[in-house]
Amino acid sequence: MNKAELIANVAQKAGISKKTAEDALNAFTDSVAEAMADRDTLTLIGFGTFKVSERAERKGRNPRTGEELTIPAKKVVKFQPGKGLSERIQ
Repeated sequence: MNKAELIANVAQKAGISKKTAEDALNAFTDSVAEAMADRDTLTLIGFGTFKVSERAERKGRNPRTGEELTIPAKKVVKFQPGKGLSERIQ
């Protein structure tokens, strides 16, 4: 499912226009991005938790040349599904 399909699905299920659904989805994604930028944890009970995690510096290898290189540390967003979502996909 892509963003346009998600917007159409939300609009149909909520009985709202596609423009309203798109505005709501954009507001949601902006809010999640702001929370992640502030290093907050976002928990949606029954759905899951978004959180920022730190990935340590590590050694890697260039697959073309075989040369060893250092992959720098960075922050990544992780998602852990909640109980309700996990049960629904079983």
